[in-house]
Amino acid sequence: MLNKYARNFFTTLFTPLAALLLRWGVSPDAVTIAGTAGVAVGALAFYPQGELFWGTLFITAFVFSDVIDGIMARLRGPGGPWGSFLDSTLDRVADGAVFAGLAVWYFTGGDSVPTAVAALLCLVLGMLVSYARAKAEALGFDASVGIAERAERLVSVLVTAGLTGLGLPGEFLLGVLVLLALASGVTVFQRVAAVRRQSMDPRPAGQG
Repeated sequence: MLNKYARNFFTTLFTPLAALLLRWGVSPDAVTIAGTAGVAVGALAFYPQGELFWGTLFITAFVFSDVIDGIMARLRGPGGPWGSFLDSTLDRVADGAVFAGLAVWYFTGGDSVPTAVAALLCLVLGMLVSYARAKAEALGFDASVGIAERAERLVSVLVTAGLTGLGLPGEFLLGVLVLLALASGVTVFQRVAAVRRQSMDPRPAGQG
Protein backbone atom coordinates (compact mmCIF):
# COMPACT_ATOMS: atom_id res chain seq x y z
CA MET A 1 0.00 0.00 0.00
CA LEU A 2 2.75 2.42 0.91
CA ASN A 3 4.51 1.63 -2.38
CA LYS A 4 1.35 2.42 -4.35
CA TYR A 5 0.49 5.76 -2.76
CA ALA A 6 3.94 7.11 -1.94
CA ARG A 7 5.93 6.29 -5.06
CA ASN A 8 4.34 8.98 -7.24
CA PHE A 9 4.99 11.62 -4.59
CA PHE A 10 8.64 10.67 -4.13
CA THR A 11 9.16 10.31 -7.88
CA THR A 12 7.97 13.89 -8.39
CA LEU A 13 10.07 15.09 -5.44
CA PHE A 14 13.34 13.46 -6.47
CA THR A 15 13.17 13.64 -10.28
CA PRO A 16 15.04 16.99 -10.45
CA LEU A 17 17.84 15.59 -8.28
CA ALA A 18 18.00 12.40 -10.34
CA ALA A 19 18.25 14.41 -13.56
CA LEU A 20 20.99 16.60 -12.05
CA LEU A 21 23.03 13.56 -10.99
CA LEU A 22 22.79 12.14 -14.50
CA ARG A 23 24.02 15.45 -15.97
CA TRP A 24 26.97 15.27 -13.59
CA GLY A 25 27.81 11.84 -14.93
CA VAL A 26 26.75 9.88 -11.82
CA SER A 27 25.40 6.43 -12.65
CA PRO A 28 22.37 4.78 -11.01
CA ASP A 29 24.65 1.96 -9.85
CA ALA A 30 26.85 4.43 -7.99
CA VAL A 31 23.80 5.84 -6.19
CA THR A 32 22.64 2.32 -5.31
CA ILE A 33 26.01 1.38 -3.83
CA ALA A 34 26.46 4.68 -1.96
CA GLY A 35 22.95 4.47 -0.51
CA THR A 36 23.42 0.92 0.69
CA ALA A 37 26.78 1.77 2.23
CA GLY A 38 25.23 4.72 4.07
CA VAL A 39 22.35 2.66 5.45
CA ALA A 40 24.70 -0.12 6.54
CA VAL A 41 27.10 2.29 8.26
CA GLY A 42 24.27 4.05 10.04
CA ALA A 43 22.69 0.81 11.21
CA LEU A 44 25.87 -1.00 12.24
CA ALA A 45 27.74 1.96 13.72
CA PHE A 46 24.96 3.82 15.56
CA TYR A 47 22.40 1.18 16.52
CA PRO A 48 24.78 -1.19 18.36
CA GLN A 49 25.83 1.79 20.49
CA GLY A 50 22.22 2.52 21.45
CA GLU A 51 22.11 5.69 19.31
CA LEU A 52 18.72 4.83 17.83
CA PHE A 53 17.66 8.40 17.03
CA TRP A 54 20.89 9.55 15.39
CA GLY A 55 21.25 6.22 13.65
CA THR A 56 17.78 6.59 12.18
CA LEU A 57 18.53 10.13 10.98
CA PHE A 58 21.75 8.93 9.35
CA ILE A 59 19.97 6.00 7.69
CA THR A 60 17.12 8.20 6.47
CA ALA A 61 19.61 10.46 4.70
CA PHE A 62 20.60 7.51 2.51
CA VAL A 63 17.50 5.35 2.32
CA PHE A 64 15.89 7.44 -0.44
CA SER A 65 18.71 6.43 -2.78
CA ASP A 66 16.51 3.41 -3.50
CA VAL A 67 14.00 5.78 -5.11
CA ILE A 68 16.56 8.03 -6.79
CA ASP A 69 18.47 5.25 -8.55
CA GLY A 70 15.23 3.91 -10.04
CA ILE A 71 14.27 7.36 -11.34
CA MET A 72 17.75 7.77 -12.83
CA ALA A 73 17.50 4.42 -14.59
CA ARG A 74 14.16 5.36 -16.12
CA LEU A 75 15.41 8.78 -17.22
CA ARG A 76 18.54 7.31 -18.78
CA GLY A 77 16.52 4.88 -20.85
CA PRO A 78 16.34 1.11 -21.29
CA GLY A 79 19.15 -0.86 -19.72
CA GLY A 80 20.04 -4.44 -19.02
CA PRO A 81 19.06 -6.57 -16.04
CA TRP A 82 22.24 -5.74 -14.11
CA GLY A 83 20.86 -2.63 -12.43
CA SER A 84 17.76 -4.43 -11.22
CA PHE A 85 19.85 -7.32 -9.89
CA LEU A 86 22.25 -4.99 -8.07
CA ASP A 87 19.44 -2.93 -6.57
CA SER A 88 17.51 -5.96 -5.33
CA THR A 89 20.60 -7.60 -3.86
CA LEU A 90 21.79 -4.49 -2.05
CA ASP A 91 18.27 -3.89 -0.69
CA ARG A 92 18.70 -7.15 1.21
CA VAL A 93 22.06 -5.92 2.57
CA ALA A 94 20.51 -2.66 3.79
CA ASP A 95 17.52 -4.36 5.41
CA GLY A 96 19.72 -6.95 7.06
CA ALA A 97 21.98 -4.24 8.49
CA VAL A 98 19.04 -2.37 10.06
CA PHE A 99 17.61 -5.40 11.86
CA ALA A 100 21.04 -6.78 12.74
CA GLY A 101 22.07 -3.45 14.29
CA LEU A 102 18.96 -3.45 16.47
CA ALA A 103 19.50 -7.07 17.45
CA VAL A 104 23.11 -6.40 18.50
CA TRP A 105 22.05 -3.47 20.69
CA TYR A 106 19.25 -5.31 22.44
CA PHE A 107 21.36 -8.42 22.97
CA THR A 108 24.01 -6.25 24.66
CA GLY A 109 23.53 -2.75 26.10
CA GLY A 110 19.81 -2.58 25.35
CA ASP A 111 19.27 -5.55 27.64
CA SER A 112 16.09 -6.85 26.00
CA VAL A 113 16.44 -10.35 24.61
CA PRO A 114 12.80 -10.44 23.37
CA THR A 115 13.39 -7.31 21.28
CA ALA A 116 16.64 -8.72 19.92
CA VAL A 117 14.96 -12.01 18.99
CA ALA A 118 12.08 -10.15 17.34
CA ALA A 119 14.58 -8.13 15.27
CA LEU A 120 16.28 -11.33 14.14
CA LEU A 121 12.91 -12.85 13.22
CA CYS A 122 12.14 -9.76 11.13
CA LEU A 123 15.51 -10.12 9.42
CA VAL A 124 15.00 -13.79 8.54
CA LEU A 125 11.34 -13.53 7.55
CA GLY A 126 11.98 -10.37 5.55
CA MET A 127 14.58 -12.26 3.52
CA LEU A 128 12.06 -15.05 2.97
CA VAL A 129 9.48 -12.55 1.73
CA SER A 130 11.91 -11.28 -0.89
CA TYR A 131 13.20 -14.73 -1.80
CA ALA A 132 9.70 -16.11 -2.34
CA ARG A 133 8.91 -13.40 -4.86
CA ALA A 134 12.26 -13.63 -6.63
CA LYS A 135 12.09 -17.42 -6.95
CA ALA A 136 8.47 -17.28 -8.13
CA GLU A 137 9.30 -14.75 -10.83
CA ALA A 138 12.31 -16.81 -11.92
CA LEU A 139 9.91 -19.72 -12.49
CA GLY A 140 7.44 -17.56 -14.39
CA PHE A 141 4.89 -17.00 -11.62
CA ASP A 142 3.57 -13.80 -10.06
CA ALA A 143 4.05 -13.49 -6.29
CA SER A 144 3.69 -9.74 -5.87
CA VAL A 145 1.15 -10.13 -3.08
CA GLY A 146 1.29 -9.76 0.68
CA ILE A 147 0.60 -7.40 3.54
CA ALA A 148 4.23 -6.63 4.46
CA GLU A 149 6.32 -5.49 1.54
CA ARG A 150 9.74 -3.91 1.96
CA ALA A 151 8.64 -0.28 2.18
CA GLU A 152 6.15 -0.97 4.96
CA ARG A 153 8.68 -2.97 6.97
CA LEU A 154 11.46 -0.42 6.61
CA VAL A 155 9.37 2.67 7.37
CA SER A 156 7.75 1.05 10.40
CA VAL A 157 10.99 -0.04 12.01
CA LEU A 158 12.86 3.20 11.29
CA VAL A 159 10.12 5.47 12.62
CA THR A 160 9.70 3.41 15.78
CA ALA A 161 13.43 3.04 16.37
CA GLY A 162 13.92 6.79 15.98
CA LEU A 163 11.13 7.57 18.43
CA THR A 164 12.54 5.00 20.86
CA GLY A 165 15.81 6.90 20.71
CA LEU A 166 13.88 10.01 21.76
CA GLY A 167 12.38 8.32 24.80
CA LEU A 168 9.49 6.21 23.56
CA PRO A 169 9.28 3.13 25.82
CA GLY A 170 11.09 0.15 24.34
CA GLU A 171 7.94 -1.96 24.55
CA PHE A 172 6.58 -0.06 21.54
CA LEU A 173 9.56 -1.09 19.41
CA LEU A 174 9.16 -4.67 20.60
CA GLY A 175 5.49 -4.58 19.65
CA VAL A 176 6.23 -3.20 16.18
CA LEU A 177 8.92 -5.81 15.58
CA VAL A 178 6.60 -8.62 16.65
CA LEU A 179 3.86 -7.30 14.36
CA LEU A 180 6.33 -6.99 11.48
CA ALA A 181 7.53 -10.55 12.04
CA LEU A 182 3.94 -11.83 12.04
CA ALA A 183 3.06 -9.80 8.96
CA SER A 184 6.16 -11.06 7.17
CA GLY A 185 5.23 -14.64 8.03
CA VAL A 186 1.73 -14.07 6.64
CA THR A 187 3.22 -12.54 3.49
CA VAL A 188 5.43 -15.58 2.93
CA PHE A 189 2.36 -17.80 3.27
CA GLN A 190 0.39 -15.57 0.86
CA ARG A 191 3.13 -15.78 -1.75
CA VAL A 192 3.52 -19.53 -1.40
CA ALA A 193 -0.24 -19.92 -1.73
CA ALA A 194 -0.33 -17.66 -4.80
CA VAL A 195 2.36 -19.68 -6.54
CA ARG A 196 0.63 -22.92 -5.55
CA ARG A 197 -2.61 -21.74 -7.15
CA GLN A 198 -0.83 -20.70 -10.31
CA SER A 199 1.11 -23.96 -10.50
CA MET A 200 -2.18 -25.89 -10.40
CA ASP A 201 -3.60 -23.83 -13.28
CA PRO A 202 -3.53 -25.92 -16.50
CA ARG A 203 -2.61 -22.81 -18.49
CA PRO A 204 1.13 -22.01 -18.89
CA ALA A 205 2.57 -19.74 -16.19
CA GLY A 206 2.27 -16.07 -17.06
CA GLN A 207 -0.74 -16.51 -19.37
CA GLY A 208 -3.89 -15.04 -17.87
